Parts: sequence; C-alpha cells; structure tokens
Amino acid sequence: MKTIEFQVEGMTCEHCVSAVKKAMTAVGAQGSVDLRSGQASATYDETTLGFEQIRAAIEEEGYQVRSS
Repeated sequence: MKTIEFQVEGMTCEHCVSAVKKAMTAVGAQGSVDLRSGQASATYDETTLGFEQIRAAIEEEGYQVRSS
C-alpha cells in the first residue's frame, strides 16, 4: 500500500469534499480531504492503481490536483 499527499484546488464546501472522496473511492483508493487547507491524502495498492488514475478521477469532477 502506498500513501500520497496532494493539494486539491477548487473546493468550496463539504459537497466538494464528498465529491473528491467519492472519486478516489471509485478508482479504488481510500483517502481523506481537508476543505480548509485543500490538502488530501490517498492510500492505494500501487500494484493495481497509480496516482495518475486518482488525479484523473478527481479532475473529472472539476477540481485541480497539485502534487505536494
């Protein structure tokens, strides 16, 4: 398992946090998201999933992902 931290830009409310978490879960990652700081972390099995897939799922929801 691998854990990575990154910034998510464009979140303004708890609905945004929920959308980011759902996007991560949909591709097989578990994570946490902090609305105030925009900081997020994702834990995933790097043998079956890559950060780019997580990034793409979040960006598909309309948010920008910046690696820390």
